[in-house]
Amino acid sequence: MIRLVVIALIVVAAWFLLVKLIKQVKSANIDWTGIATIIGFIALAFWLRHITGMG
Repeated sequence: MIRLVVIALIVVAAWFLLVKLIKQVKSANIDWTGIATIIGFIALAFWLRHITGMG
């Protein structure tokens, strides 16, 4: 029972932080091109690791 309460509190805290982060991102002036480039390189690294088995 205690485990369920702890998990519920963690979920509520994570949801609160996610909502707060989304509000800040919407109001901020962000360079989306740079963020998309970083995400693209990370995805490419994982894909190449998957394909080649190296890394």
